[in-house]
Formats: sequence, structure tokens, C-alpha cells
Amino acid sequence: MKLSARQIQHATKEISAQVLPEDHPMMAQLIPLFGHHTYFLDKDGLEIVEKIGSLPDGTATGNIVRLASWADMERTALAPHAPEPTDVVVRLKTG
Repeated sequence: MKLSARQIQHATKEISAQVLPEDHPMMAQLIPLFGHHTYFLDKDGLEIVEKIGSLPDGTATGNIVRLASWADMERTALAPHAPEPTDVVVRLKTG
């Protein structure tokens, strides 16, 4: 799922992650593997947000899904794996 600038700002506050800029060299490898998403890096690896529903006020909610984990303790390489949904749910505010 591609997030808007506001959704990215809100999500990074909730999950303590950094967004991977669209012009990052790694995007050329990620898009063919996983599709067009907003990608996040955190202490556990590479993640995306998948929409799972909406709250009564209409605010969309998304689940954090891990696509790759750090391959080493120095966090210099990622090891892709099958998507792993996490227990983390974020609010995807718009507007």
C-alpha cells in the first residue's frame, strides 16, 4: 500500500521506523519483488503497511507486515522472506 505524506508522518510516529525514500537505490530491487508500497526500515527489518479496515470514524487502519529481516547484527543486509504480519496496527489518517 502506498501511503500519503500525512499517513507516512503519522505511521512513523506510531512504529518508530524510517520511511525508505522513493529515490533510494534499493527501490529498484524492492518494487519487482514486493510491488509498489511505502517501505519502512526499523530495528527488525523491512516492513510495509497493509490496510485491514476502518474505525467507526472512518479512519483506515493498517497492519505492519515484515518482508525482510536483518541478516546480521550490524544491520547491513536484509534477508527477504515470506510476508510476516505483525501484531502492530496503525491508524492511517488522511487529509
